Amino acid sequence: MSSQVAGWYDDPEDPTQQRYWDGNAWTDQRRPQEGPPPFQGQFGQSKTQDLPKYGQPAEHGQVYGGGSAQSPGQSPSQFGQQAPQQGGYPAYPQSSQGFGYQGSGMTPDGQMLSGWWRRVFARIIDSIIAWFIALPLTGYFYYQSSKVMNSWVEDVLDAARAGSSTPVSMPPEVFKWAIPASLLGALVVFVYEYLFLVAKGRTPGKMATGIAVRLRDVPGKPPRGAAAKRSALVLVLNMASSIPVVGLFASLALLLNYLWPLWDDKKQALHDKIAATNVVRV
Repeated sequence: MSSQVAGWYDDPEDPTQQRYWDGNAWTDQRRPQEGPPPFQGQFGQSKTQDLPKYGQPAEHGQVYGGGSAQSPGQSPSQFGQQAPQQGGYPAYPQSSQGFGYQGSGMTPDGQMLSGWWRRVFARIIDSIIAWFIALPLTGYFYYQSSKVMNSWVEDVLDAARAGSSTPVSMPPEVFKWAIPASLLGALVVFVYEYLFLVAKGRTPGKMATGIAVRLRDVPGKPPRGAAAKRSALVLVLNMASSIPVVGLFASLALLLNYLWPLWDDKKQALHDKIAATNVVRV
């Protein structure tokens, strides 16, 4: 069992990349090398050859981010300071979490967070796809609702031509058809997002914009519970927005949810906070 902290370190199988070490074993998370290239020792042999292969246990106290060997009681060098040189290793800035900057634009393990506009475009793409998927279920209700709406518009125009100042109220029958359509559409969106997040960690819209969903502190696809919590808030707000009077407040809450990452220090929407997730660049 290794005492090395979790973080990004040189990939033992590919020196041009980094791989995430979860504190006990290598994961499948990789990213391009952000630090200096691996040190080539005598006869061109890379020091990364001494690191454990994927799936093999690490030796106690071994360092996986390049630089000097580190003993269990030795603290890593701070950013901007050089670690002691031992055994011919080059010294360069190194943090306890690998090379990534742990700022507000990163997850705790150094993966870059998605910008707000990428999330907006992904949401638009997913909404269009989900609308067409739901159309076989919602089409009849939309059709009946549009018939009532067209009849109401004609009544309004006729009243205006006749010079009547009495407003023509919208018939309640509109809601009879519009509410079921909205509820079915919201349910389809929930199932659509949940299944894609569990299976791939990203919806087609997120695939198109190069982003994905993960737990804030753990790389990889979100577990089923987190995916369900994340999509449930959007489902509830979407359903509530179709109800008269209540729908106004639900729509404002839904808008606030989508705008929240703009000022949140972790770039999380409200549904991200409930599920402890982040949307990241991939």
